[in-house]
Amino acid sequence: MSGAAPARKRVYLAGAIEFAPDGGKPWRRDIARFLTHELGLDVFDPCTNEFEILTGEEKTSFREWKSSDRPRFLGVVRRIIDHDLDNLLHHTLFIICYWDRHVTRGAGTAGELTMAHHHGIPVYLVPGMPLAEVSSWAAGCATEIFGSFDDLKQFLRAK
Repeated sequence: MSGAAPARKRVYLAGAIEFAPDGGKPWRRDIARFLTHELGLDVFDPCTNEFEILTGEEKTSFREWKSSDRPRFLGVVRRIIDHDLDNLLHHTLFIICYWDRHVTRGAGTAGELTMAHHHGIPVYLVPGMPLAEVSSWAAGCATEIFGSFDDLKQFLRAK
């Protein structure tokens, strides 16, 4: 019997995008480089992967539509939500989450951590703020909490 090999599970990178001044890209780029080059793991980066499913107009305009064209906005944002959660639930080995002040303005990351916890997907959280200020819910969903990305890398190398 022939057919495509099952897709490898990936590391899901969760954290602020919409309200992060840098779009959440630099930390994801750095940790993705480590995961792929040093550990040989595949990565799901919603900063780039979610845009694969959008048209050019949707990429540039869907956030504006939140205020100006709700039905159009809902169609796009729900497609992104469904895409991301499908990847999380069916194709994720573990989550790396960067929890900083910007993530607290959104809802996606908290939802992703909740889903992961509920489905037994490990969550490795790196706070970008004092741990006492991290949401108790987010900290409760975390399998492990690390003081820095270097601490996380050391942990993953040993695993």
